[in-house]
Amino acid sequence: MNQILSIPAINKYKIPFAKRAFDIVVSGSALLFLFPLFIIISILIKLSSKGPIFYKSKRVGANFKIFDFYKFRSMRTGADAKLKDLKHLNQYSIDAKLGGLEESNLPNSHLCNECMAAGVECKSPMVSSEGVICEKLYKEKKILENKGQTFLKIANDPRVFKFGAFMRNSSLDELPQLINVFIGDMSIVGNRPLPLYEAEKLTTDNYATRFLGPAGITGLWQVTKRGRGGPMSEEERIQLDNMYAENYSFWEDIKIMLRTVPALFQKENV
Repeated sequence: MNQILSIPAINKYKIPFAKRAFDIVVSGSALLFLFPLFIIISILIKLSSKGPIFYKSKRVGANFKIFDFYKFRSMRTGADAKLKDLKHLNQYSIDAKLGGLEESNLPNSHLCNECMAAGVECKSPMVSSEGVICEKLYKEKKILENKGQTFLKIANDPRVFKFGAFMRNSSLDELPQLINVFIGDMSIVGNRPLPLYEAEKLTTDNYATRFLGPAGITGLWQVTKRGRGGPMSEEERIQLDNMYAENYSFWEDIKIMLRTVPALFQKENV
């Protein structure tokens, strides 16, 4: 049964009729057309790893509605229990952004990843009570100190089995979300629905804006960064989610769908 996450009252999102009709037609047609592929993938998953074919988890979508989210299973069974041991590999952590530097060394650093890669002096150094530091790094450090890491994205995740890695890199593991779209939990295009532990950290006015738009399989931040190998901070991702929630339209959705095609085969193993 769908639930609503307990959060401060916000304006409600109501899906436009044209968008819902588009979602039903596209997802229904895709599920019918891709049924043989679903059978093949299911067999390969069973041959590759013991466990269920589908992975189901609770996710939070538009208006903080909680629903069952479906994917093809790409990890070994018991993967969720091992997550706490892999948080140091999170690409959104401050260590990952700094290439493994200790957080305690941050105040004495004045180079962000971009400047270090280019071999140039930082373009936005600032002086604080902690010393000279890149303004971008300083803001990211304060965000992590104030609310902890929100998003989790692990490169070369050791919990993923071989065929699971192929599904992830080709986005085949996402196909069951067409079921979520067909039954109305999600749209084809929207903001990524979040696990409960991520969504509960985004309840302030600035962050909650992303939940005033539809939850979707693909969206603005995915086509902006995914598959290009560039880093993305939590703030950048939230800003893109907010931007979509405030400005989405039918034609913008079409543009995002067209941009999704080259992003499907991503370079990152995440």
